[in-house]
Amino acid sequence: MTSGNKRQWVAPIVLLTTIAGVAFAVLYLVDHYVTGGKWSEQHGVVKSYVFFDQGSITDAVSGLGAMIAAVLGIIITVVSIVVQLSAERYTGVTTMFFKDRTNIAVLGYYVIACVCGIWLSMSVRNDFVPRLTIVAMMAAATMGLVLMAPYFAYVFRFLEPGNIIARIRRDAVRTARAGTQKGDETTCAELQAETLHAMEELTDLTSNSISGKDKIIASRAVDALKDLAVEYVPLKAGAVPHWFKIGASIRDNPDFVAMAPESLSDLEQRRTWVEWKIMRQYLGIYNEALGTMRDINYLVAIDTRYIGEAALAAKDEELLRLVTWFFNSYMRTTLNAKDVRTAYNVLNQYRLLIEAMLRAGNGKAALSATQHMKYYGHVSFAMSLAFVTETVAYDVCALVELAHSLAVPEEEALLRQFLDLDRPTEERGQEQGLKGVRKAQVKLAAYYLAVGERDKADQIRDDMAHEPKERLKAIREELDRVESKDFWEIIDRGRNFEYMPPAQKAYMREFFARFVA
Repeated sequence: MTSGNKRQWVAPIVLLTTIAGVAFAVLYLVDHYVTGGKWSEQHGVVKSYVFFDQGSITDAVSGLGAMIAAVLGIIITVVSIVVQLSAERYTGVTTMFFKDRTNIAVLGYYVIACVCGIWLSMSVRNDFVPRLTIVAMMAAATMGLVLMAPYFAYVFRFLEPGNIIARIRRDAVRTARAGTQKGDETTCAELQAETLHAMEELTDLTSNSISGKDKIIASRAVDALKDLAVEYVPLKAGAVPHWFKIGASIRDNPDFVAMAPESLSDLEQRRTWVEWKIMRQYLGIYNEALGTMRDINYLVAIDTRYIGEAALAAKDEELLRLVTWFFNSYMRTTLNAKDVRTAYNVLNQYRLLIEAMLRAGNGKAALSATQHMKYYGHVSFAMSLAFVTETVAYDVCALVELAHSLAVPEEEALLRQFLDLDRPTEERGQEQGLKGVRKAQVKLAAYYLAVGERDKADQIRDDMAHEPKERLKAIREELDRVESKDFWEIIDRGRNFEYMPPAQKAYMREFFARFVA
């Protein structure tokens, strides 16, 4: 028995029983010595107590059974009320309650005790008193009474939203693990349906919490979906082939029904239907939270990154590509809503995932994801969301610097993507909005000069050759004025985009001198 079980069950039962026993013993002894109610000198104190006689025990025996039945009625009433209240808010609670072994064991104990109480009441006769059975029934009734308090505490803990979420996730992981190991196609299909149902229960919890402005519960449910995916990814290596086929039990699910047959076939071949379903749930949650609970959007992006990092660890290229596509979907949705702050936060997680790709030596995937990031930089520019374009510029700048420090072969291609981020010069109407892009390019040029890569700094200089001198002067002055890495507002990234350490800032000045020369 774990220490948690001892604290939740054994300790309160022992404590309550001990207090009751001591209180009864004290009163019983007072009766003997003070009130004159002496026990039989022939049998002694204990034997006198348990030496039941037929004339005095009949009513008490009937009362034992009635008492247990009354306790069972109280428990059923209280439990029914709290379970019903939880079921109105969280789907599947009733089924979960009756699947729990502890709940079944406690209710079963009371039912058995009630039946035994009925049988005991009919066993007392003029010539026979079942003393051992009566003592056992007294012990059962005592246990039933002292069990109420810890059981009610258990039920309330059981129905706490956080515990419900953890239980759904734990059961889903266990079901998925069993599904990956079952060779029978029919059994595998049933386990697929159970796993998918658990995902949708977590999504319902999140949606209900968003509607009720309950950020804590929504966050836990979102994290539970991520935990399910991260724990599932390592199981794929040893999974049976049937598990990756979209079986009849889940093919009618709305998310799968809406897909083209070719797309369903791709999911099966890529072995990603579980992760696709989880992130499809994420996309629905993302859309629902956008504009109403932005912290959930940010959390969805964080957890999607964690799934991508799990794919990197497992060397699952198909899942990594899928994660990138969902990041792109988040960006598309966010830009359509013109939610600049959320785009800023999502791009932060997107960049961190690409950095993880570079550190894992997967430069090809990093380059592809950077191309997508650049595309959304262009889209945001066309939508007059200049700050998003600037954010993309600084993120890609950081990626190129990291690629150089890691000596990634794709560094040159990443640099070309970065230099292609600014729009052609004929788009003069919004050229002012690209000043942030040019600042990021100047910052990268200063980095290259600091590490002795003058040729690459010259590439940046050549790319900026058409810029008006007034603009270059303004960029230099604005960068020169930034003295602190901390922004003057609270931001999630914790660093001012335009900040450069003094040594790098000196190379920035050298870059402008070379540019003029």
